[in-house]
Amino acid sequence: MPTQKYLCIQRSVPGKKEPPTKAQMQEMMASFNAWRQKFSAQIVDLGGKLESGGKIVTATGVSDGPFIEAKEIIGGYMIIAADSFEQALEIARQSPGVLMPGSSVEVRKIATS
Repeated sequence: MPTQKYLCIQRSVPGKKEPPTKAQMQEMMASFNAWRQKFSAQIVDLGGKLESGGKIVTATGVSDGPFIEAKEIIGGYMIIAADSFEQALEIARQSPGVLMPGSSVEVRKIATS
């Protein structure tokens, strides 16, 4: 298994979206499960969906967040291991999460020292 880890941050455009139909959900889950199985050796932590809201902590206090005026919202995360940044990008590119309109995955190398 590769030892370099990458944080993948699922982003989307805020706003109300129509919920998927039962058939669309089944198709999305099938795609996700196939992708997860294909890259099972590289997925270190599948992470999860993040709840809305939260708090922002600074040296001067705590405030509500994330801020509504954001152009994108962070909806989830995962950690993958890859031999190179390019391989990590390819794993993220094949993620079913990037197929939804307005969605993207940010890939960041986790520093080791």
